[in-house]
Amino acid sequence: MALAYRPESRTRGMIDFYLTVMRTAVQEQFQYRAANYAYMVGMVAEPIIYLVVWSSVARAQGGEVQGFTPGQFAAYYIVWTLVRNMNIVFTPNGWEWRIREGRLSGMLLRPVHPIHYDLAYFAGWKLVVIVMWLPIAAILSVAFRPTLTVTPLEAVVFVVAIWGAYLIRSMFLWVLGMITFWTTRVTALYELYFTAELLLSGRLVPLALMPAWTRTLAGFLPFKWTFGFPIEALVGELSPKELVFGLAMQAFWIIFGTILVALVWRVGIKRYSAVGN
Repeated sequence: MALAYRPESRTRGMIDFYLTVMRTAVQEQFQYRAANYAYMVGMVAEPIIYLVVWSSVARAQGGEVQGFTPGQFAAYYIVWTLVRNMNIVFTPNGWEWRIREGRLSGMLLRPVHPIHYDLAYFAGWKLVVIVMWLPIAAILSVAFRPTLTVTPLEAVVFVVAIWGAYLIRSMFLWVLGMITFWTTRVTALYELYFTAELLLSGRLVPLALMPAWTRTLAGFLPFKWTFGFPIEALVGELSPKELVFGLAMQAFWIIFGTILVALVWRVGIKRYSAVGN
């Protein structure tokens, strides 16, 4: 007698897959904790430069810049360091290596879509990042004395938002990477995307300090919801309505990105198979 297909069995299988890959990533990354710390400390240089510059500007203008005090800048950029690390996902430049080395072909033999491996592996890595970030945040807090008051709602939204940011950026960089199915000369496109992200996400400058038209444009693009919103959820004193709206926008971009990945994959993988033949 044939066994009936049970959706709950597939769900359990996917949960087991994610937990296994995440556990593997945690064990692997803790083995290389010195390298991870060196990488994370290296990344701290960027926000410290921003922090020192904007704090100096605030002091020169009487103690604040459009409502941001040195202590608030410190809070913004210290939280920035965690959000930035949460936004590290599989790079689009890695797709050429995957195809050239035959790694993608091997991934296609697995019973799950390749994106699930990336999502699970990097999610496990993020758990290590969060643990390793805590002492770095403590040191930065002692050095720069951030001004930060957090409510329980803000804390909960922040935790959800950093994972939402991770999913949004994973989807969009996967789409960028799949352009490699058609051409390997995509460096200019990558750079254009990352430049737009740098300017419109709140990564370079808090969006509150940007011109009104820039803030309006950022609201219609995914970049703000991967950097600016998670940071502001914790340090920006957003209203409950704004917090819920931000989570809703993240959900929209996650769904949109998932659909986009599925569509591009469906077309691109046919070309990959054709080239492989």
